[in-house]
Amino acid sequence: MLVNIRFIIKMLGMMCILETLFMLMAAVVAFLYKGEDLVPLLISCGIIFGTGATLYAIGFRANEYTAGRREGMLTVTFTWIIFSLLGMLPFYLGGYIDNITDAFFETMSGFTTTGSTILTDIESLPKGILFWRSLTQWQGGIGMIVFTVALMPILGGGATQLFNAETPGITHERFRPRVTQVAKRLWGVYLFLTILLVGLLWAGPMSLYDSVNHAMTAISTGGYSTKNASIAYWNSAYIEYVITIFMFIGATNITLIYFCFNGNIKKLFHDEEFRWFFWFVALMIAVTTGWLMYQGFASGFSSAFRQASFQVVTLVSTCGFATENYIPWGPFFWTIALVLMFICGCAGSTCGGLKMGRFVILSKNLFNEFKKQTHPHAIIPVRMDSHIVSGDIVHRVLAFAFAYGLLIVVSSIVLTIDGLGFDEAIGAAVSAISNVGPGLGKLGPIDNFSEVPAVSKWFLSFLMMTGRLEIFTVLTILVPGFWKQ
Repeated sequence: MLVNIRFIIKMLGMMCILETLFMLMAAVVAFLYKGEDLVPLLISCGIIFGTGATLYAIGFRANEYTAGRREGMLTVTFTWIIFSLLGMLPFYLGGYIDNITDAFFETMSGFTTTGSTILTDIESLPKGILFWRSLTQWQGGIGMIVFTVALMPILGGGATQLFNAETPGITHERFRPRVTQVAKRLWGVYLFLTILLVGLLWAGPMSLYDSVNHAMTAISTGGYSTKNASIAYWNSAYIEYVITIFMFIGATNITLIYFCFNGNIKKLFHDEEFRWFFWFVALMIAVTTGWLMYQGFASGFSSAFRQASFQVVTLVSTCGFATENYIPWGPFFWTIALVLMFICGCAGSTCGGLKMGRFVILSKNLFNEFKKQTHPHAIIPVRMDSHIVSGDIVHRVLAFAFAYGLLIVVSSIVLTIDGLGFDEAIGAAVSAISNVGPGLGKLGPIDNFSEVPAVSKWFLSFLMMTGRLEIFTVLTILVPGFWKQ
């Protein structure tokens, strides 16, 4: 058989069953706050568990040894679709979002950690629903698939196929022999960082409830907030700097964070991708600070630096929190914003985009081409961390960059056909594919996507999923050759 359908069905069932546990957490929050959202959350739990149990029963006798890359790619793609379809139930059943298009868009934006929203009055929603909204981003940050992989020894299943399809970076540094061990340790680091951030935010002006929600959406670089004004609601330098630091951590390769926890801090600073990322962010903050002071958008250096630091990091990490409306800052900063949204953080992080590792390889390969103009017979390899990058990886990076750029261009054209303005179309396309959240024009950081046409919302949902799974995982399924023996 070409595709092991039973394996895919079994994995989908398993993850739906696990997802029930997460939604039950939101139901507990609704119960504690005596919210009217308890009933729609419990009904949704029943539907998700029933769906998962049915799928698991159908695929129970699946032959896991014949599962390969096809099965992995199909499983993670269908997981994001099914999670968004089932995850939108509390919004729709409770009447908090009155149509399926908006409910699906909001949930897909959550699970893909994009952060674009159609909600116009977030604070009117009950606590349980807001917690579920934040929880979708926390799950999507490191990937529900990776969580499932961590439990594979208990549940049984093909771990490697799922892990490779869910985390399709440039290279994988396997610091443990078994992929399930890798997944467990990454989830441990992720959970620890979340708890640490909860404590730091709670020590400031945030309540415990708001601290938990914002910790989940900051470390996952998702950007959902419990307030209409987002982080600007607190107007606190302490809150902004703490979240800025953790958004930066979220945009760093989580494997390097794991090594730091193990005492190997040198590995972080010896990593070439991280060094490029650090100095790139520092340069963008310096340029933006200077621009804000030059244009008079800030009253002094400290105010300009605070605004620039937060806005640069929230965009480059694809988090999308807001403290200021950057649209009045003018086309110069819009260009910087698009560059930040295009390149984004490090490979192996929770953010989307091209990734700094690929940007480094592209830059070095371009520089080598200039060298070859004067030394045509020279063999000049691309090096990362003093190691030669194979030609195969360089070609894959070039192919990804071309696909990434082409998808943005085509998507922008499609969105303009459906009625979006030029600025809005480009901003929305880059934002969706890079999983950033805010865009340009009328889709900026203080606005939302509620007025975007329905067709564009479905198209943007597809782009968010495609970007979250790094383009090739989803687009390859659409190629006819994928389905041939």
